[in-house]
Amino acid sequence: MRIAALILLTTFPVFSSAAELFVEAESFQNQGGWKLDTQFIQEMGSPYLLAHGIGTPVDDATTEVTVAEAGTYHVFVRTKDWVARWNAPGTPGRFQLAIDGKKLATEFGTQGADWAWQSGGTVDLPAGKTELRLIDQTGFDGRCDAIYLTTDKSNAPPNDSEVLSKWRREQLGIADEPAERVGYDLVVVGGGYSGLGAAISGARMGCKVALIQDRGVLGGNGSSEVRVWAMGNIRRGRYPRIGEIIEEISDHATKSPGKKEEFVDELKEQVVRAEENIDLFLNHRAFAVETEGDRIVSVDAFDTRNGAVSRFKGMLFADCTGHAWIGAWAGADLEMTPEGRMGMSNMWAWDERAEPAEFPETPWALPLKMADFPYPRDHHGQWFWESGFDKDPLGDAEGIRDWNLRAVYGAFNAMKNGDGAEKHKTAFLTWVAYIGGPRESRRLIGDVLLNEEDIVSKRDFPDGTVPSTWSIDLHYPKKQYAEKFPDNPFISIAVHGKGVDRMYGYPIPYRCFYSRNISNLFMAGRCASVTHEALGTVRVMKTCGMMGEVVGKAAAICVERQCLPRGVYTDYLDQLTEMLELPGKAYRKQVGGETIIPDDALPLAGPAGLFEGLDPAKMKGLVIDDEKAKVSGPWVKGQGLKGYVGYGYRYASPGSGATMTFEAAAPEAGSYDIRVLYGPHPNRGTTVPVSLEAGGETISRRVDMRGEPTAESKSETFADVSLEKGAKVRVTISSDGAGGNVHADAIQLIAK
Repeated sequence: MRIAALILLTTFPVFSSAAELFVEAESFQNQGGWKLDTQFIQEMGSPYLLAHGIGTPVDDATTEVTVAEAGTYHVFVRTKDWVARWNAPGTPGRFQLAIDGKKLATEFGTQGADWAWQSGGTVDLPAGKTELRLIDQTGFDGRCDAIYLTTDKSNAPPNDSEVLSKWRREQLGIADEPAERVGYDLVVVGGGYSGLGAAISGARMGCKVALIQDRGVLGGNGSSEVRVWAMGNIRRGRYPRIGEIIEEISDHATKSPGKKEEFVDELKEQVVRAEENIDLFLNHRAFAVETEGDRIVSVDAFDTRNGAVSRFKGMLFADCTGHAWIGAWAGADLEMTPEGRMGMSNMWAWDERAEPAEFPETPWALPLKMADFPYPRDHHGQWFWESGFDKDPLGDAEGIRDWNLRAVYGAFNAMKNGDGAEKHKTAFLTWVAYIGGPRESRRLIGDVLLNEEDIVSKRDFPDGTVPSTWSIDLHYPKKQYAEKFPDNPFISIAVHGKGVDRMYGYPIPYRCFYSRNISNLFMAGRCASVTHEALGTVRVMKTCGMMGEVVGKAAAICVERQCLPRGVYTDYLDQLTEMLELPGKAYRKQVGGETIIPDDALPLAGPAGLFEGLDPAKMKGLVIDDEKAKVSGPWVKGQGLKGYVGYGYRYASPGSGATMTFEAAAPEAGSYDIRVLYGPHPNRGTTVPVSLEAGGETISRRVDMRGEPTAESKSETFADVSLEKGAKVRVTISSDGAGGNVHADAIQLIAK
């Protein structure tokens, strides 16, 4: 937790009559190479400093304190031996503490599997300023929470894991009443893709927004700290404007994990700070909620660097934490799949240099040989380095992360010092994620609990909004690598289900984005109202971000209409629809004000996203794409034959009963070539039935679609007809008696 009331970081000395000093490691003025780790506050009570040097000791962390009274001080450091829980040999997390320039003899991080105060002996200190220095000895994830010095040995600090416990509050001088931050229409907790979408969307529709993020960067799993590339197609479906905000802040990584700069942390922050209606609170951890009846009144959060507590009051709240923390504290209905959950990933990368590179032996890591893990091709340990499937994702997240680290270091040790040593003499680690990428824990329950059958059967909800285009992708331990460590496998396999339209997307109902029993609580992202199976498709980051976009716009309606989230569905769904059709950059200075569409608004995408083929609007004449045709039977969407119109084409097996009907109206009176566009291929039909109804006549032909693929779909004139202005044209392509696969791309009316 934070800055001590009994020490001095730079100015404002505070003198202790109890002859004691308390220093939170995260409050060190110079953290050197140590990392601020805030992932596990709820389970162990505090942020801490982590010496994550991937095998090379990190630079010292230093701070200056003021000793109020000279004397002999007993030293205590809250830390742990992070591999002791597995009885692993060695102590990789060793570090020393130097006080007033003198190293204590004690090596910290060498005792106990749990967080506890390790004694460091005594030190004689004069009154006045002195320096504290944390000295990493291994580069293998030593950790320090806090330092406590007292002249009374019996005055040992209590070892509790409560966030901002009474004892810590007293030590830090934290006021009983936090500073109030008021006037917010929407308080968003969580700065990943879902939180970013909610905050930016709400702010642009005029809401005053507080965005609370417990780390120093935005993006969550899509930040440079975790480096999961953002998946899920955007700008498509019923409301193709949804996703335009996410397009502004999304990474463009070509691999996962990608390079740090590909995840554009600075751009995300820049876009948020450009919004006048957003107050951004980085490095703030929410830890408590106040409710009245079925409403949230406020959320408490503390600054993870100095302990200052703020109370955020607002009309509406959005849980975008990924773990449903806000909903859980508020008493929202929720669920967590008891077994078979997806786990957490910690990805990694390595490279090679011209000269041989050394890597320390890691006897405490998992004892791996090259056959025990998939070879990290392209120098990347990818998403499938995943564990914790049936472990506690909330109460033991640190244990899951640490097991992943043991797996990574064990694998690289096998490459460098084991049976892969001959091949990897020049290999060296370049990056290992110490921030975990979780996939599944708690989910809040809304008025609709979306399930797999809803998605596969394409159940049509009237409030379907966000297009989910990822397949139902669930992760399980990969059997061949699970045998050696059956209690906690660390390599996963993805099992992809069918039934999700990856072009158009399945529209997720708005009613999945608010709590059914906490009346002013929205949720977006991994804690939305879906089952475990449905989570497999909605959990990817761009889809989560689009959920946030919908939440932000719904919040603006709540403020304008003085209603609650449920009321948007029951009374103002038409208004939400109108908002979802606005460009992502559209904005209002205040709720209910004039909507302004700036010149740099993105062009409207079609129902299946931006065109990947020929744009029908730019082709000669009137073109009707297969997306606008009436489809019956088992057509399959394809994009393999290039040069298609719009977003792709469709094909069907001969005799399958598939039909497709294109309808058009003549824009002017005159004579027209009616053309059929298809992609030739050796497996296409030679006798494909095509019929034309126009001007009271019906013309039927058999079309030979067989041939070698061409650069563009073949345009074949089917008929030449005279039409009155507005006359209807209907072209039907069938599979019966086709003599091969049937291909349907578009029809074209060209005036002669």
